[in-house]
Amino acid sequence: MTELHYLTASETSALLRAREISAAEVTQAHLDRIEAVNPQVNAIVTVTAERALDRARELDAGEWQGPLHGLPVAHKDLVSTKGVRTTFGSALFADHVPTVDDLIVRRVRDAGGVMIGKTNTPEFGTGSHTVNEVFGATRNPYDLTKSAGGSSGGAAAALAAGMTPLADGSDMGGSLRNPASFCNIVGLRPTPGRVPSKSTTAAWFTLGVSGPMARTVQDLALFLTAVAGPDPSSPLSIQEDPSVFGGSLETDVSRLRIAYSPSLGGLPVDGETARVTAQAAEAFRGLGATVEHADLNLTGADEAFRTYRAWWYAATYGDLEGVGENVRWNVEKGREVTGDDLARAEKLRTRLWHRVNGFFGTWDYLIAPVSQVPPFPVEDPYVRSVDGLQMPDYLAWMRSCYLISVLGVPALSVPCGFTETGLPVGVQIIGRPWDDLGVIKVGHAFERVTRAGSVRPSLCAPGR
Repeated sequence: MTELHYLTASETSALLRAREISAAEVTQAHLDRIEAVNPQVNAIVTVTAERALDRARELDAGEWQGPLHGLPVAHKDLVSTKGVRTTFGSALFADHVPTVDDLIVRRVRDAGGVMIGKTNTPEFGTGSHTVNEVFGATRNPYDLTKSAGGSSGGAAAALAAGMTPLADGSDMGGSLRNPASFCNIVGLRPTPGRVPSKSTTAAWFTLGVSGPMARTVQDLALFLTAVAGPDPSSPLSIQEDPSVFGGSLETDVSRLRIAYSPSLGGLPVDGETARVTAQAAEAFRGLGATVEHADLNLTGADEAFRTYRAWWYAATYGDLEGVGENVRWNVEKGREVTGDDLARAEKLRTRLWHRVNGFFGTWDYLIAPVSQVPPFPVEDPYVRSVDGLQMPDYLAWMRSCYLISVLGVPALSVPCGFTETGLPVGVQIIGRPWDDLGVIKVGHAFERVTRAGSVRPSLCAPGR
């Protein structure tokens, strides 16, 4: 039998419902795993052991509470948790203890989940490398000398290393998808509003979203049944009943027309990453799908993303003193944004939206690299060059993700394979607007063919 900490959430849930195991046993198994491997990985920065065990025993003594009954869940340290330290990865909030839970935390608890701890993130989620002044860097379980990605790198590493079966993440420019790719797990950037969250500064902002992360697509869908659904605190929240994600994920892939874009229209891509992601196209052909090389016209996406992002940083963090270099750079860029800049960004994004609709009138799904590079050295602050091309700033190497963010469509990162040195590489499955369920079903079919996600890290040496 698979070790308890590496059972899927769905398998664990079935055993819990049959009372073959207890929530306390499940929780203790994951706490033991955290104790064993977290010192090497630094993924979970605040462990809520006593609280988690109390919660598990409470669940064992009561009735079945919901889809996450008895399942450990790790919350990103950007998410406010009542009575549990929440630093946002910033030295300014190193001792901050919220007095209220964020919506996603309440939903996890209401569904029977057991909060096991908080996962590491760069300051305010800024950047796709998880390192900060409070806790240091999170390391990749597949190679401890490499980055776990970011900003949900702590969540991805914790999942890969068996410290939790479920974790929440967030994604603006790839903060959920990049670490999923780097750590060989599954992460969904959902349609904005699918997983609602409350904002006190920019409630209509659509670049930043919360989303589920797991080791399998089936587990991700299970998690989504608990955290998706409408809420009046968010004007963007989608009204669809989240129970749709709890049904069968079977789909007939052979009827699909899939566009394969190996460089998203000309982005530099590392050779090993390109080799592995090309296998995704062959896998879908093997499933009977029609797969052809086709690029979505992303003209204007870069400018629109950077304009909106910069404006949001100035609006959200412009009043804070003493923030780190990356946050400060973004705020300064935001202060330079003019009304004309925003007007141009809106026009560019509107044209993009219409091109997206036209593209998905021909194609059912788009597959592309998640990241343009495999995991990079943990000591490096960011990727400075891709395939020999110098990056102008710390954002540029994330374009394969953030050009998709500005489209407002669902995108799923699924394990695809490994480089010759054993580093994980994911593929990005992108769907038409609001087709989160379709993207999940296609990802499920792909996952069952490749089985790349079933390869576990050794945690003791570079490579597998």
